[in-house]
Amino acid sequence: MTNKYLNYFFLFIIIIFSCSESPDFQFAWLTDTHVGAGTGAEDLRLAVRDINSQENVAFTIISGDVSEMGSNEELELAKEILDSLNTPYYIIPGNHDTKWSESGCTKFPELWGDDRFNFQFKNIRFIGMHQGPIMRMGDGNFAPEDIRWLEEKLSKIKQNQPLIFVTHYPLNSSISNWYEVLDRLKRMNTLVVLLGHGHRNRVMNFEGVAGVMGRSTLRKRNKFGAYNLVRVTQDSIYFHEKKINEKKEKAWHRLPLSHKSVAGDSVKYPRPEFSMNKKYPQVKFKWVYKTYHTIASSPAVWEDYVVVGNSKGAVICLFVEDGSQIWKFKANGSVYSTPDIAEGKVVFGSTDQNIYCLNVADGNLLWKVKTKEPIVAAPKIYQGVVYVGASDGIFRAIDLESGSIIWEFDKVDGFVETKPLIYREKVIFGAWDGNLYALNQADGNLVWKWSKGKPGRLYSPAACLPVAAWNKVFIVAPDRYMTAIDAETGETIWRTNRYKVRESIGISSDRKTVFAKCMQDTVIAYVTWSKQPLLRWRTDAKFGYDIDPSMLVEKNGVLFFGTQKGFVYALDSKFGRIKWAYRVGVTLVNTPVPVDSNSVVLTDMDGKVMFLQEIDSLTTHATGENGFLINPDKESK
Repeated sequence: MTNKYLNYFFLFIIIIFSCSESPDFQFAWLTDTHVGAGTGAEDLRLAVRDINSQENVAFTIISGDVSEMGSNEELELAKEILDSLNTPYYIIPGNHDTKWSESGCTKFPELWGDDRFNFQFKNIRFIGMHQGPIMRMGDGNFAPEDIRWLEEKLSKIKQNQPLIFVTHYPLNSSISNWYEVLDRLKRMNTLVVLLGHGHRNRVMNFEGVAGVMGRSTLRKRNKFGAYNLVRVTQDSIYFHEKKINEKKEKAWHRLPLSHKSVAGDSVKYPRPEFSMNKKYPQVKFKWVYKTYHTIASSPAVWEDYVVVGNSKGAVICLFVEDGSQIWKFKANGSVYSTPDIAEGKVVFGSTDQNIYCLNVADGNLLWKVKTKEPIVAAPKIYQGVVYVGASDGIFRAIDLESGSIIWEFDKVDGFVETKPLIYREKVIFGAWDGNLYALNQADGNLVWKWSKGKPGRLYSPAACLPVAAWNKVFIVAPDRYMTAIDAETGETIWRTNRYKVRESIGISSDRKTVFAKCMQDTVIAYVTWSKQPLLRWRTDAKFGYDIDPSMLVEKNGVLFFGTQKGFVYALDSKFGRIKWAYRVGVTLVNTPVPVDSNSVVLTDMDGKVMFLQEIDSLTTHATGENGFLINPDKESK
């Protein structure tokens, strides 16, 4: 072969190679399909059919809120529809798939193999990861285990490789720890962040990183729904809104592919600040124990023991005095069930479909009860009996000593996540079916069922822990009402939405006052004895917008509660005066457990167990480095 033809040959090879690396391709992008709500399933079927009719769709991305309530039935239907796509698809959950999850967020990865994705197409890397929140209402939050996963995936690609990141919430303060992910993406050649949640097409910017919000597939005003077709060329990304049964429209947004690093951006962007802690210097950590996995439940404290569970299935017992680990037990599924402890035994449920009972002194298994579905409900031990709900429609009473079933009530229409209330020989609890149940404590027969709140599963009185006094059961629910119910008959005594409560409630130890945290700044207290809502006090605590469903707990005249942005408050329970407030982190604080009027044990969604106390400003009781007990059993990355 002559040099002339050899040169042509090499030029041809270079052209072929360049074309093979060219990013010129198209993919479909769906989000917020909400299968299970209204026309969600039908709209998704039409979108899938429309995608299959398109030419040159390489794959499809689905960026969360696949279902309406994360139920097994809804997720299975969504998968059945999506599996009819002619090309591969990559999917993550959204908050609707993780908050009301009867499976404890296990059904999604069971169906799709994972709740994250990582793949390369042409020369572009695609990484998708959700932000929950897992099993709780509140801000989104990137789980510590997911941040470690992302760090690992990013470390394996070149820093200049084009990257498209997919999540569900906007990558801003709507996620409590948004900066943990954003700062990592800034170090990479991140072309764009794709997200949903807002149900409309919108151009966004996250501290210099381009963002695009996609519209929901749901139809509007009885018209057909739509989705986005995304075309990637050598110099641009084009976003087309594709309406079902209509020709493709012009691109509504063009994003140039010229990369500009923002890792060293000199602009100062806001980050969570802890200035509140300087106002109350007498409040200190005694110890902090890090589990390195999501904790979506409260600690249990009994005598010298603190017991917590996390998303890895670890149940950990700590010494209350210094936070040192006594033992660790490993379940085969996540533990989102707040444990209960009595008579030297600790009981909790797991998404592995077991209710466990361990010896609190050494963590040895005493018994376990197998259920038909995962357990996310919290048990209550009372007079030697364990009362606990489940996700299989059965509420159980179990003998604490032997683990034998005493009775079962099998007519619960939704899953249970709360701890039951034992009051006047009744077991009272809510479920995600719109109902509050009262069962006979002795035999489990239904005494009454209350469902007179705002209709709809999303308004169920299911996340609050009912409280009772003066023959009244008090609840708050997502319908923004506080309700007093006759404990004997189940009839409504009074309801009020004067203050916008949601799911956080508590009661004083003398049973004279019921407390509630409102959705904006305010804590209220009503008397329990009145036949009408009678306000005792109202306090503007200035905690901002808050929908953290953790309860308010009173101890020796002090009322403790946490917020979704990591604040913990202590109020004088008689008058509502703020004693102190302290920021323990940036994410949701679960229901606190007071040790006394000056000390409280806490957990948060970032996987920390904390002992916080108000001490004399001249005395130091903190242990470990800077008041933190560093967990020596740190999880490896």
